[in-house]
Amino acid sequence: MFDFDGVLADSEVLSNSVLAEIVSELGVPTTVEDAYRTYMGKRLSEVIEAIERVIGRKLPADFADAYQARTFDAFRARLKPVVGAREFLETWREVPQCIASSSSPERLALSLQVLNMTALFEGRVFSASNVARGKPHPDIFLHAAERLGVKPGDCIVIEDSVSGVTAARAAGAAVIGFTAAGHIQAGHDARLRQAGADHVAASFTELDRIIRPLLRDRT
Repeated sequence: MFDFDGVLADSEVLSNSVLAEIVSELGVPTTVEDAYRTYMGKRLSEVIEAIERVIGRKLPADFADAYQARTFDAFRARLKPVVGAREFLETWREVPQCIASSSSPERLALSLQVLNMTALFEGRVFSASNVARGKPHPDIFLHAAERLGVKPGDCIVIEDSVSGVTAARAAGAAVIGFTAAGHIQAGHDARLRQAGADHVAASFTELDRIIRPLLRDRT
């Protein structure tokens, strides 16, 4: 089970840059690093709630559509995969794979299209928008496992965020923290381990070495 943003798509710098610009325009100066701390890993509804808390007022009803449109424009222009992602997916294509992400279904669909990865996950893309609670709760991973007909304890989750690692652990899955994307800052590997990651990989090459014995244990 792959988280998407920051694992397969090197999207967090782009999306959080857009967020930082928007919140700054709303009157609260915000850096990309501020956006990472406040908004990263949240569902769209939770991002909107967090922005409202920061600016101290309700956002207009059309804010979600305007925000997503601005983010999607940035993705169409500049979104790239995390280095090594496609090669890793092709190497392990015989092993059942899915995406379990906090992003909206619309954002996931667009991103997969831009990255030419849609066919790799047909029918196996799960959004936390469709469960009761987002990460750090385990709902999205339990939902994905149920839809795939597997036990959560038989799954390996690849996650770049503390909230995602926490959620995967709560679901009973094995968890590999991942630190290959452009938004990763010093010390993040330690934070992922502290949250409960069984291993941490800094590249898809390293992930491949870690995952081989784990998959043997599950076959």
